[in-house]
Amino acid sequence: MIKILCVGKIKEQYLADLINDYQKRINKYHKLEITEIKDECIEKEETSLLKLIKPTDYVISLCIEGNTYSSLEFASLLDNTFQTNSNIAFVIGGSDGLGEQVKKRSNLKLSFSKLTFPHGLFRGILLEQIYRAFKINNNETYHK
Repeated sequence: MIKILCVGKIKEQYLADLINDYQKRINKYHKLEITEIKDECIEKEETSLLKLIKPTDYVISLCIEGNTYSSLEFASLLDNTFQTNSNIAFVIGGSDGLGEQVKKRSNLKLSFSKLTFPHGLFRGILLEQIYRAFKINNNETYHK
């Protein structure tokens, strides 16, 4: 299963539509679950996020200091990770980022850019890249 653990709710309908569309697309390949937690101080967010992470989860934290990958490299990363782990949990922090304990629990820190993105838009970008990875790994047309 792929778990997306996020701080905050999506308020804009166009972003909710984008996220729902990619969630449906991904579910054709792999079970995907999105869990939102309340946007509060970073310590409370950290506690809430750590409660959602199981000991067997392979945790990928999205943070600016993480490693960057091309779409092909990201597809390979997901494929290789699923060979040895049945659950991947992506963690998206709030406006203050992720707490240190979440980062320490992470198996991988991933950055999509040194730029800062709006939370809801980034969630859509992450889902699009996960979908693209499944298309690449299944040798289906989509990626160029």
